[in-house]
Amino acid sequence: MATLYWFRNDLRIQDNEALARVIDSGEAITPVFVLPEGFSELSEIRKNSLIASFIALQADFPTKISILHKHSDLLAVANQVSAGKVISMRAYDTTGKLLQAKIAQELFEAGIALELVGSNYAVTPGTVLKDDGSPLRVYTPFYKRWSQFDPGRPIQVSLQTARWIEYQSGFELPTATFEVRAGEKFALETFAKFRKRALSNYSDGRNRMDQSGTSHLSHALAHGEIHPRTLLVQLGDSPSEETFRKEICWREFYADVLFHNPHTLTEYYNEEFARMAYANPEKDQELLVAWQQGKTGYPVVDAAMRQLLTTGWMHNRARMVVASFLVKDLHFEWQIGASWFEEHLTDFDPASNAHGWQWTAGCGTDASPYYRVFNPILQGLKFDPNGDYVRKFVPELRHLVGASVHTPWEFIDGYSLGYPAQIVDHAKERDEALARLKALKGQ
Repeated sequence: MATLYWFRNDLRIQDNEALARVIDSGEAITPVFVLPEGFSELSEIRKNSLIASFIALQADFPTKISILHKHSDLLAVANQVSAGKVISMRAYDTTGKLLQAKIAQELFEAGIALELVGSNYAVTPGTVLKDDGSPLRVYTPFYKRWSQFDPGRPIQVSLQTARWIEYQSGFELPTATFEVRAGEKFALETFAKFRKRALSNYSDGRNRMDQSGTSHLSHALAHGEIHPRTLLVQLGDSPSEETFRKEICWREFYADVLFHNPHTLTEYYNEEFARMAYANPEKDQELLVAWQQGKTGYPVVDAAMRQLLTTGWMHNRARMVVASFLVKDLHFEWQIGASWFEEHLTDFDPASNAHGWQWTAGCGTDASPYYRVFNPILQGLKFDPNGDYVRKFVPELRHLVGASVHTPWEFIDGYSLGYPAQIVDHAKERDEALARLKALKGQ
């Protein structure tokens, strides 16, 4: 009897608990990968990132991994290879949990078991709890308890002992439109370079948009090309290494919050904010499109949004700035921005995306939420002090030198290359955002 191995967001070989389980079973294995639902609606860059991850995995795999067009095909394939079991990594996000429950029911009715093993987290979501058994709502106490858990050593996986049964699905991945570097080996190389290049100064360097001070591992973690356990075991106790460990924990904290509050994938964590007055995306479509296309007239916002469109990635500091601008300056609901990020980010993670947006929007797990409004001009001056980040992505401002790029309106030739004027007045819209908050609290 065969076992079907269902690759999900675990596009790696090593430190893959579910893959190790299926190999240890000793049964013949048919590996399959199913295209994510909504794949056709993603941006070309995000599609290419997934294609690149799969191609890298297939290159290291000893047998062909069959590609399935839709998840309902899992049952048909299991029947055709006479599989008595399907093994896969367990998902903890809202959509993933619903999907695996649906698949489990379909398989069960056909007499086939679905075994879910492991996760893409160092500490399984739902594990870190208060003394009374309730979930934690604040990051700092979560981190203190999370740090007490030992994630263990990375799991060594050998493919050589496995018996493989190929299945010809007749479906192939769409052709990539441009090359993207990805995969398990590249992730390991990226981490090794990061440790040499930027880890020692990570506490400060991670906030600079104009420098390569981050790990650039978010894509690898989102696609499961590397397990966080593999990263954690290589960290020491220096201040910067501790800061990097905390960043890994932020990802796990948000996964835990979403696990306990599955509705917050698309709904408000702090439900009272659903009653606030927001802009209408149809009536105010021009403002929304200006934000999406990086034409707001605020240089650092525009640089970040164009970075997203051209690279499929955005610096984390920039994500907070553009999120604040959409919610606090343009007054749109956070879900609109989260949906745009989902379409374009190659490192899209449902929990980090939803709760990163809610943190900035002020309706999430933050202790001092809505009053914080990022000033896009000051953020640019502080975290892109010489203007290099803006000039890289906004060619209309490359004629301005140094920090002057952040305030083109102050110079005679600031708009000479066609850069757009500010679509709103930040100071006025900040006051408007706080007025809307006051009105909400007065209801």
